[in-house]
Amino acid sequence: MLESNFYSTNWHALGIMFINLSMAFVLGALIGVERQFRQRTAGLRTNTLVAVGAAIFVSLGVRLFDITGGPQTPIHIVAYVVSGIGFLGAGAIMKEGANISGLNTAATLWGAGAVGACCGAGLWGEAAIATVFVIAGNTLLRPVVNRINRSPFNEEHSEALYMVHVICSRDVRSDVHEQMVELLEQATYPARQVEDEDFGEDSVRIEFTLFATAVQGEELDQAVAKAEALPGVKQAFWTVGDEG
Repeated sequence: MLESNFYSTNWHALGIMFINLSMAFVLGALIGVERQFRQRTAGLRTNTLVAVGAAIFVSLGVRLFDITGGPQTPIHIVAYVVSGIGFLGAGAIMKEGANISGLNTAATLWGAGAVGACCGAGLWGEAAIATVFVIAGNTLLRPVVNRINRSPFNEEHSEALYMVHVICSRDVRSDVHEQMVELLEQATYPARQVEDEDFGEDSVRIEFTLFATAVQGEELDQAVAKAEALPGVKQAFWTVGDEG
């Protein structure tokens, strides 16, 4: 009896699945259109396919549970979908030096997957509301982000990751290392991590990551000036990045 139900065609269930996937297709496309206009890596087709794919898996989970029952409920399927989309989003994130791009694309894919999961479960109203919020996050918040990014950068009140870089001769690496640690401690900006790498044929670049997440630029400038005066130091400078 179970085998007969499993292989028989349930036209009512097929009709519901068609509607669910259609909703996922339309709502995923709405999210993707905004991304396509902005020429993002994951555009119209990617977001649509993510939403439809999530809807397929959730619809399949619901259908199998109706047929066979068992421990694998649709909730388990949703959990697997979330995990799978997480890996897909990770592939959209790119890191080049201190710059990271693709985070918003990955988050949008995650949102499209959530919309698809709602559609697959037949929760069309919830899917529509989720779509509105995903699109709003990508559009309504953009002017706010642009305005903040255009604001003057205030080192004293910022929460960021500060690093001092020193390029010196390879034969004075140890001396410069010790002197820089002392110099930064005297400036009340002690280093929490020190890394070095070869720089050219006879030089090395030493990177001091500071404990401080808020500094005064003038004080770091003075510390860098003292570092450049150390014997064997060819260049010294400091940079700021995201705390992570």
